[in-house]
Amino acid sequence: MAGIAQIAKSMRHQVIGCDANVYPPMSDLLAAAGITVKSGYLAEHIDTDCDCIVVGNALSRGNPLVEHVLDHKLPYLSGPAWLAQHVLKNYQVIAVAGTHGKTSTSSMLAWILEHNSMSPGFLIGGKPGNFSESARIGQGKYFIIEADEYDTAFFDKRSKFVHYSPDIAVLNNLEFDHADIFDDIDQIKRQFHHLIRIVPSNGCIVFNSDDKNIGEVMEMGCWSNSTTFSSDSEEADWSTRTQAADFSCFTVYHNGSEIGHVSWECIGRHNMANALAAIAAASEAGLAPDQACTALNTYIPNDRRLQCIFESDSVLLYEDFAHHPTAISLTLDALRKAHQNAYLIAIIEPRSNTMRLGCHGDLLAEALESANEVVFYLPNDLSWKPADLPTKIPIEICHSPEEISEIVGQKLKGESVLVAMSNGSFDDIPQKLCEYLETRMG
Repeated sequence: MAGIAQIAKSMRHQVIGCDANVYPPMSDLLAAAGITVKSGYLAEHIDTDCDCIVVGNALSRGNPLVEHVLDHKLPYLSGPAWLAQHVLKNYQVIAVAGTHGKTSTSSMLAWILEHNSMSPGFLIGGKPGNFSESARIGQGKYFIIEADEYDTAFFDKRSKFVHYSPDIAVLNNLEFDHADIFDDIDQIKRQFHHLIRIVPSNGCIVFNSDDKNIGEVMEMGCWSNSTTFSSDSEEADWSTRTQAADFSCFTVYHNGSEIGHVSWECIGRHNMANALAAIAAASEAGLAPDQACTALNTYIPNDRRLQCIFESDSVLLYEDFAHHPTAISLTLDALRKAHQNAYLIAIIEPRSNTMRLGCHGDLLAEALESANEVVFYLPNDLSWKPADLPTKIPIEICHSPEEISEIVGQKLKGESVLVAMSNGSFDDIPQKLCEYLETRMG
């Protein structure tokens, strides 16, 4: 919604918004764009003579603003519908979908095209390192959008991405998530199949051939061109070989032939796979693969995507958006490979609906194996107990930011690497840890 607001503002609409809780980096981007954000969902926040109310999918019936809009018959649209009607119809759309990696892959692809003077439009669900905004109207013919399978709005229960009508669809991976709206993995597969059904015959599906669930979605029917990528198999159309244990350097191959090399700031196999997807999609947009690789050498990771926010001689602190067991596992594995001898402490807030419902207990236990210790932040009660996870990794429970700093301070030893993982504001814990470490380390 913050991205949509920025785009509307750039189109010279007068834009105001409201939310229950706005936090960095999006609050900073909105302020920089001159967009007023009012706190809380109050009827008086909306002028009755406004032209259109764009409703986010966090709002349900019973919300005072929703009831006000309906009672007064004010004009409203969902965010995806507004984008489709006012923005996307003017572009060739590249939609990046998947359980993991949407924000990073979208940002990589946007930078690849920007670096090669293609001036793409984009809407990304985070703060890209190479841009000063998370969304913009481009001057070129392509628009890159992070394509989410979550439902659209209280009045439209289709997945958001079916509104985007992509010409190129990137399918990174598919796992069970969003347990608050999906009963099982098959329901999510069906939504991805709906996305594939609307890609034109002269369009292209760029998909991860390593992912079994994506493969099953493709078997449900495909009427477009397609190309595969893999970070594991050289049999895919696009593949890689790493030259570093932490995947910070790798060579890219197309149909078995070497076409480029990437050496960049990112670490982790998952980021290498994201890069490969972006390179393949850029190729479908007409860009030479070696030019895409060159662009990624200057790619800057998004805020809160394995971002190092504190560094001293003995301690590193990273912040990451990981909130699904697979993402947590990939993040910890990347840090373990990059810092093989360090004492690795994971600080996790189980905040997403799926995590809070306890749908991934065994997976989460496995995901923690690369850490030496784990600290769970529980500002509110869960329906399950982290201490009961079937793992030998020591687990601590904290209920306040102050407690986090105190516990973490006791656990530092030798070379230590800390990573704070949450998909929310995390009660500003990463920044408070920075302040604590700065004071402690002098």
